[in-house]
Amino acid sequence: MYSCTQCGKRFANQHQLSKHMTIHSSKYKCTECGKCFSSNQELTVHRRFHSGEKPFECTVCSKRFTTSSYLVVHSRIHSGEKPYKCHECDMAFSRSRHLNSHMRVHTGDEPYKCHLCDKAFSRSEHLNSHMRVHTGEKPYKCHLCYKAFTESGSLNVHIRVHTGDRPYKCHLCDKAFTNSGHLYRHMRVHTGYKLYKC
Repeated sequence: MYSCTQCGKRFANQHQLSKHMTIHSSKYKCTECGKCFSSNQELTVHRRFHSGEKPFECTVCSKRFTTSSYLVVHSRIHSGEKPYKCHECDMAFSRSRHLNSHMRVHTGDEPYKCHLCDKAFSRSEHLNSHMRVHTGEKPYKCHLCYKAFTESGSLNVHIRVHTGDRPYKCHLCDKAFTNSGHLYRHMRVHTGYKLYKC
């Protein structure tokens, strides 16, 4: 890895680092945080993060965005458009980064490595979550009972203890469950029902 001596950002090769270094001599510098940009347009967009300005509004739900490209990606939630298709399977995605992450399912690539143990992950968020095993950090706290969790999904399931919400319903009887694992286990009680877990 090649590190920038000015800001510490890391790059895979010397060419990427050299290209990056040009922004530090740039005249387009944010007066708020000191970050440099290669064009005035990039600086203008960046300043919106400080000012809170969001000039691009979704016509469906009125959510606002700092850039038109963020709005384009967001609008796919409403249209259902998934332009990034996997050439290995039938999966399609609304964002290119989601496709790139998915492709690791096929390649087996696990570029995110834990520096404290031998584990490796295909996605950065999985590594971040794993690191809490080592640190003991539990950043997701229940506002009703103050129980804490390492992952947001675990907190979401826990909240259902308080709300009584049981979104996973058995289609063969009237039972419902707080999480999919409990529903899956329950399905075994129905005689003749074959389970096919993906």
